[in-house]
Amino acid sequence: MPSVSSLTHALSINPATGEQIGHYPFESDSALDAALSRAAAGFSLWRRTALEQRSQALIALAQALRDNATKMAEMISREMGKPIAQARGEIEKCAQLCMWYAENGPAMLSAEPTQVEGGKARIEYRPLGSILAVMPWNFPIWQVLRGAVPTLLAGNTFVLKHAPNVMGSAYLLLDAFKRAGFPEGVFEVINVTPDGVSRAIADPRIAAVTLTGSVRAGMAIGAQAGAALKKCVLELGGSDPFIVLNDADLDEAVKAAVIGRYQNTGQVCAAAKRLIVEQGVIEVFTTKFVEATRRLVVGDPLAVDTYIGPMARFDLRDELDQQVQDTLAQGATLLLGGKKTEGPGNFYEPTVLANVTDQMTSFQQELFGPVASIITARDAAHALALANDSEFGLTATVYTADLELADKFADELETGGVFINGYSASDPRVSFGGVKKSGFGRELSHFGVREFCNAQTVWLDRR
Repeated sequence: MPSVSSLTHALSINPATGEQIGHYPFESDSALDAALSRAAAGFSLWRRTALEQRSQALIALAQALRDNATKMAEMISREMGKPIAQARGEIEKCAQLCMWYAENGPAMLSAEPTQVEGGKARIEYRPLGSILAVMPWNFPIWQVLRGAVPTLLAGNTFVLKHAPNVMGSAYLLLDAFKRAGFPEGVFEVINVTPDGVSRAIADPRIAAVTLTGSVRAGMAIGAQAGAALKKCVLELGGSDPFIVLNDADLDEAVKAAVIGRYQNTGQVCAAAKRLIVEQGVIEVFTTKFVEATRRLVVGDPLAVDTYIGPMARFDLRDELDQQVQDTLAQGATLLLGGKKTEGPGNFYEPTVLANVTDQMTSFQQELFGPVASIITARDAAHALALANDSEFGLTATVYTADLELADKFADELETGGVFINGYSASDPRVSFGGVKKSGFGRELSHFGVREFCNAQTVWLDRR
């Protein structure tokens, strides 16, 4: 099976069939230079465009996304295997994101006046310049726009370097920006090698960098941005705990755990990867969870009833299978699945591992695919300790009838987000990001608007 990239081009491989569906030559140094020049020129224009006009452009973008939703959703499904119903939902969520920021974002950029001794002062939020975004394949449109929309509203321009296996989605998104009437250079797409990314980071026309990806990629990008004294935002995934205590509503907890673990074929940064269940309900929860998982429809991502499609890349399926086999060899119990599906597609059976301990591979590492690990907690305190026993810290979920205890958990959980009696999600009204090796910086809400702004203090009549 060919790789998604080589030294000369990026390939798009349909993971449901193994067939090549796209071929995108990497751009030359001169093409990269031209794109950065367009972004710099676009910034000079865009930063001076009235905020109201930038808001209206987001409304136009929402309409362009909706007008082309079918084409874009089908491209997502064909390029990375997302079930078509989920792909359509991704496009609509992006349209709603644009509309929300168009309505609510301008107030987040308002000047903040204050009285100071000897005069007056205010804080103004000024755009930084052109922002380089290195984005992943698992949400080809949402991951891009949840960073791009608030960043563009603030007056910056956006240079997208997308994952090589979803370049078709990247160019459809670029077309949507053109249809929405954005000026040239405000949203650019570059198709370059890692060396090209390094050159872009070092280039003075790039003001800051954002990346969503692996810890390894984050360390590399973060080091390069630091060497160039440029701000960066890193969202690096996680091994999120999903805690179920003895008093939880088990039917609701199971329903949420299945969605939280298996949506997008388990290829979600903030997925419910470690199911930490208090021992008083472990047997009932496990039985219900396995039954619900067994009912999930696996198949053609373009079929409307499919819930689990193929994994996006063949190399990642091999890596996931090795993690599963290692965990089983370490003493875990296989309750469901546990192997690659026969045939040409890149499918992996929905898998449930039980009796997982904190010393096993599936506890210590992130499993990016349709595999759930069930861990027994002796009591609530042990569940909390297990949840924090991770190098990651993106989100956590707690299911309990005791909301006071849940709030205490939130105070102790070492994560960027905590979800009480509901699985993790991203929403423009609240911030999204992690701690520890899940990265730093925040997307969405007012944090996303101001993340790539110069918070400039303006003093008046200081004597």
